[in-house]
Amino acid sequence: MEKSAPLSLPATHLAAMLRCPSVTPDTAGTLDYLVSALEPIGFRCDRLVFSDVGTADVDNLYARLGGDGPHLMFAGHTDVVPAGDEAQWTMPPFGAGVKDGTLYGRGAVDMKGGIACFLAAVETYIARHGSPAGSISFLITGDEEGPSVNGTDKLLQWAAGGGERWDAAIVGEPANQQAIGDTIKNGRRGSLSGRITVNGMQGHSAYPHLADNPVRGLVDLIDALLATPFDGGTPHFQPTNMEITTVDVGNPAVNVIPGKAVAGFNIRFNDTWDGETLKAEILRRLEAGARAARIRQGREQPVDFDVEWIGRVSPVFLTGQTDFVAGLSRAIRAVTGRTPEFSTGGGTSDARFIKDYCPVVEFGLVGRTMHQVDERVALADLDTLTAIYLAFLEDWFSANA
Repeated sequence: MEKSAPLSLPATHLAAMLRCPSVTPDTAGTLDYLVSALEPIGFRCDRLVFSDVGTADVDNLYARLGGDGPHLMFAGHTDVVPAGDEAQWTMPPFGAGVKDGTLYGRGAVDMKGGIACFLAAVETYIARHGSPAGSISFLITGDEEGPSVNGTDKLLQWAAGGGERWDAAIVGEPANQQAIGDTIKNGRRGSLSGRITVNGMQGHSAYPHLADNPVRGLVDLIDALLATPFDGGTPHFQPTNMEITTVDVGNPAVNVIPGKAVAGFNIRFNDTWDGETLKAEILRRLEAGARAARIRQGREQPVDFDVEWIGRVSPVFLTGQTDFVAGLSRAIRAVTGRTPEFSTGGGTSDARFIKDYCPVVEFGLVGRTMHQVDERVALADLDTLTAIYLAFLEDWFSANA
């Protein structure tokens, strides 16, 4: 680490967590560190390990301060994606190195940085004002970058089953595009994934009439899926988009017609659809493509195909212009002078689970380097985000006192 001025409070928290190699689902000491910071300022901390068939056990943290009154949740994840080729990094990915006013490390923006800033904001709030006139909770998982089975979803169920209720939630994902305060994510498109398998008949490529090439059938099905837009978008969401993410034949020979061809897909959908209506539309398109035989000419029988739906459907959601959202916007303007735009773009996050319990938005650091080699954050950005969170806390508990 370069010799420079001492790190600020949020940067100190972040550096400690970056030194924990918490690749999903290993928390690698990150939750221990958070507990060591939260318990001395009055938080009750519960550690919950959840399990499920076919998935790794996951350690989770639920920390709560306060009693009656408005309850604000801060949600996030300490797990990170793998660093990749560490030799390509300017600084070691788990070394928390500082260079030119920038802190390097896997998870710096996605999203240990958001957690560090909220922790620093809460500590500062309590030092200035004492315990809040309400409640603050941290809901932290080690399962967001992975299957998301033994993390936030189950932790919410556990807490709600114990009587917990929340009035609003901020997920500290790196929602900003170019500068701190330019974007609040107040919704997310839904996500649906699947795999199409076309069953053909293997044969010699010189005698195609004695075989049934599944690649031709698969091309017909893909054409039917993609040729027509699913919709034109809605007032709050961009158009639904499907991408074919993999095509696999597994055939090493160039003169053999394969017996099977497989394609994977993912579709990000807006509020025109839900999981069931979208599945029905996909099946309708596939069945039409199976009969069309534009590429698979001269075949009387439709393409023989199967569809497998992969994972759970992530539902679409939108958080409206509540007092909570207005308060966060005020805090952003007060600290940065920016008026944030609202966005529903990007992928999915654990907000998709939280939206069933209370209004939720995503607001954290700038996400330009997330999952990249040399993931990093400017030290000044950590201080700015902390100041916004602090201003929001002061506004939130003052307005709801």
